[in-house]
Amino acid sequence: MCKDPNDPSAPSGFRLDSIDAPARLALSGRHWFSRYALIFELDDEGPSHTRIRAKSWGEFPGLHGKIYRALVVGSGVHRVVVRRLLRQIAAAA
Repeated sequence: MCKDPNDPSAPSGFRLDSIDAPARLALSGRHWFSRYALIFELDDEGPSHTRIRAKSWGEFPGLHGKIYRALVVGSGVHRVVVRRLLRQIAAAA
């Protein structure tokens, strides 16, 4: 288990929370304006086929968090970044 992402001394970025290979990978992180989690779930869809899903959660405390959320989530940037990430995973598979 990784360091608590809510600990103010924890660095920004993602940390591995848990892994249940080959079906699940859970990451979490934090920065000044949010606390977040990203979970990848993989489903075996038959020979040479795997479905991958990404679930994300975020908390945006305080005024700065609300502004950040409006800029990143409200603008659609988050959706674009997550979809690009999934396409990159598919291309590498």
